[in-house]
Amino acid sequence: MITMALEKPPHTRKQKIAALADQCVQCGLCLPTCPTYGLDGNEAESPRGRIAIAAALARGDAEPTAALRIHLDHCLGCLNCQRVCPANVKYDELLVETRALIGPAPERPRALLAMLRQPTLLRLASRLADATGLQRWKSRLADRLPANSAWRAALETWPDTDDGVLAAAAKTNDAGQGTVAIFPGCVASVEDEAAERAAIVLLQAAGYRVARLPAFCCGAMDLHGGDMSTADRLAERVRESWKQSGADQLITVTPGCLGTLRRALPDVAVTDPVALLAGRIDRLTFRPLERRVALHLPCTQLNVARSESDLQKLLAKVPSLDVAVVPRPPHCCGAAGVHMLEFPERAARLRDGVLGQITTLAPQQLLSSNIGCRLHLSAGMDEQGRHWPHLHPLTLLAQQLEVSP
Repeated sequence: MITMALEKPPHTRKQKIAALADQCVQCGLCLPTCPTYGLDGNEAESPRGRIAIAAALARGDAEPTAALRIHLDHCLGCLNCQRVCPANVKYDELLVETRALIGPAPERPRALLAMLRQPTLLRLASRLADATGLQRWKSRLADRLPANSAWRAALETWPDTDDGVLAAAAKTNDAGQGTVAIFPGCVASVEDEAAERAAIVLLQAAGYRVARLPAFCCGAMDLHGGDMSTADRLAERVRESWKQSGADQLITVTPGCLGTLRRALPDVAVTDPVALLAGRIDRLTFRPLERRVALHLPCTQLNVARSESDLQKLLAKVPSLDVAVVPRPPHCCGAAGVHMLEFPERAARLRDGVLGQITTLAPQQLLSSNIGCRLHLSAGMDEQGRHWPHLHPLTLLAQQLEVSP
């Protein structure tokens, strides 16, 4: 018997956007979870409003004017809306396709983003900053730049201190445990190098073999900025590097890269290392640490990796460690990839809410697994005169790991 599909699959980007938008039932359950709707109280700054804008653009009922596209550009891509959606709208896919349809914003800081994509350039800039004592005069230089300048925001988020170096590595148990490849990324490979080393130490202690892919950008900045040609080129590089790794699973210490890596490698197990570590938690023993820490859970860890319970389980294994989870709402710190560079004033308003919640916890240290979030929050701490040391949670866990002689 011959069967026929009831509906033809969409063939063009516009048809795909229209089909994705049609899934929305306009119930409004997403509104209370949306950071930008909470910021502005404007329907156009909500998921429901953006879906309506995307549908109008796809069907030719509207043109991508600056006044219209700004609402799409403001979206943080946090996916809180997608997590609570009863109709299972694929908002992440709709947002990516709509931004690809209208293309990158004309005022996008292309030169700055080009530098951030290149780990070699970032390392060079870091060495120059150290050699010139940038930390002593960066605030004076930033004050000379316009308030909404992306370069000013980048200067303000330039890290003050290194996360530290791990002194010892755990022994590897090679007995049939499979190989995990770690994707270093671009900014994270430089500014969160300690977390990458920590992940390797912890995974080896849990019995995994670890291979390291080359450091380069996964394409997340371009995918979410509407530059699909660059994003596709970087996705192909991800696929080529993965094929050469010979690994069974792919991980990254930065949850912000997970969605893009999964898009590039749909048939590969791409996960947060904390999920693998939690699965072998009985193999890990930690030294006590009497410290109160505030645990900030990035949106991508909650809504893409969905590994927050695994992370809390691992931290609970550290004796005497007092872990206080930063409350939500507010739902997002405002970093959101390059949002903190493109819309620094809006990002700062969102950050202030998160810092207020952290203050109520009276921590001695701040933990967050996303380097963008940590740098953004650190800049806000500097501005407010707060001085909580900040670390990737994996770095703290590796520092406390009991290593067998």
